[in-house]
Amino acid sequence: MQVEVMLTGVGGQGIQLASKTLAMAAVDEGRQAMLLGHYAGAMRGGQTDASVVVADKALRTLPILPSAWSAFVMHPDYWPDTRDRIRPNGVIVANSSLIEEDLGRPDCQIFLIPASDMATEMGAPMSAAYILMGAYCSITGLAGVDALVGAMKQIVPPYRTQHIATNEAALHAGGQAGPPLAAPAWSQPAVVAK
Repeated sequence: MQVEVMLTGVGGQGIQLASKTLAMAAVDEGRQAMLLGHYAGAMRGGQTDASVVVADKALRTLPILPSAWSAFVMHPDYWPDTRDRIRPNGVIVANSSLIEEDLGRPDCQIFLIPASDMATEMGAPMSAAYILMGAYCSITGLAGVDALVGAMKQIVPPYRTQHIATNEAALHAGGQAGPPLAAPAWSQPAVVAK
């Protein structure tokens, strides 16, 4: 079985960092994962998307996805490009702090998490993507929050270690904000590699 997620937002929101964290967490839990980042020419404020595929068996193809089971939506600007690629009965987890309009997918399960507002309240506005990722993983069980924290600690560069505690708190806050396994990705949990 494989599960796909498309992540979308604007440059600078942490989409690429969140996608890498998710892929590494899934691998740490004993699954296979592939990710592919997609971004436009503008580094901040331009379109940034990523695709992550997680499976319980070997993956053979890059995650260039014509469709996906789920979406992680940080910002509405580029949502229409992703919206039409989510399969019916899919799962959408969106940042309701920035997305006020109808997401246009009444055939999907939609979970709205005020990730940007929560990050601001925590005094860490740059951690909003990690809050949404914690919520996404709580809702879907695609990876555990503890595995996300472990992966985040592996990928934070040495000159950013001052953000580790805040990022960890953001992942846990998101995990608590998302209803646990409201839309499970797996029929059984992963085998955690020791």
